[in-house]
Amino acid sequence: MIKQKIAVALLFISMFAACVPAKKVEDIKRKKEICEEQRAALEEANRKLDEDFTEVNEKYKDLLKNLKALSSDTTVQGRSLRLMTKNYDQLNQTYELLLEKNKELLAGREAESADMFKNLTESQKNLRDRTTALEEARKNLEAKEKNLAQLKTELEKREERVNELEAVLARKDSAVLALKAKVQDALLGFENNGLTIEQKNGKVYVSLDESLLFASGKYDIEKKGKEALNNLGAVLEKNADVNVLVEGHTDNVPFNSTGIIKDNWDLSVKRATSVVKIILEKNNIDAQRLTAAGRADYEPISTNDTKEGRAKNRRTEIILTPKLDELFKLLESN
Repeated sequence: MIKQKIAVALLFISMFAACVPAKKVEDIKRKKEICEEQRAALEEANRKLDEDFTEVNEKYKDLLKNLKALSSDTTVQGRSLRLMTKNYDQLNQTYELLLEKNKELLAGREAESADMFKNLTESQKNLRDRTTALEEARKNLEAKEKNLAQLKTELEKREERVNELEAVLARKDSAVLALKAKVQDALLGFENNGLTIEQKNGKVYVSLDESLLFASGKYDIEKKGKEALNNLGAVLEKNADVNVLVEGHTDNVPFNSTGIIKDNWDLSVKRATSVVKIILEKNNIDAQRLTAAGRADYEPISTNDTKEGRAKNRRTEIILTPKLDELFKLLESN
């Protein structure tokens, strides 16, 4: 859809190059390209974040499951070791008892002594076998305890990374909420009077109706609209970590004119550019933070079949996006 929009924009630009200065055409193309690149970068960043968070969470669940299984196995091995130790002590007592009885029966009781010696030999063999098994169980238990310690360490590292990611996301959400509150305070007299403020997808959307900013078919901002934009610019000046995308939108009614504005594409871009200039005019804001874009009638929020719906579609949206530098650095470090 974006490629189609760009193609249509380039077609119109080439058709009316005789009327629009080449420099303005290049400016519009450059701003569209910047807009699309930033949008793609943000979408890719959000996608990578979702994938990374999902992967970490799944690994965390697997490690936790393995930890529980290993803990249970270790408990069973411990019981087995204690039982074998007890059996070992009992066999050792039996061995000592047999030795004493063997001494008593040596004289004159060869047959009985032979049986006792046989029993003693078997007991010794059984004792050796039990001792060997006990040693193997001890080694096995030590190996599992070592593996358990390694799993705990790995789990702690994974848990720490998940906590870091969650903390950064929480700070990002808090920053968006705080930004929305500041914008609402600055535009208190305008909200619900042609202006709405909404938070979604980790961004703050300020939507201004055409009636608040422009006369019909014009791109010169009127007095009341300038006041609202200057108030918003004051907030942006104090929050240098916020990027700004200004989008102009129109209805689908064809624009008929022989002047500078040829169609809805031209009008939407001109209006977005006018908003950017007003924001920069009285506020100390780095211009690189702002991007102007025209969407014409290709992103309606209501039907164009009614007068009311078309009025809603004729709007300017100012999209405020907190920078994600901290989140990107955390992902790169891991």
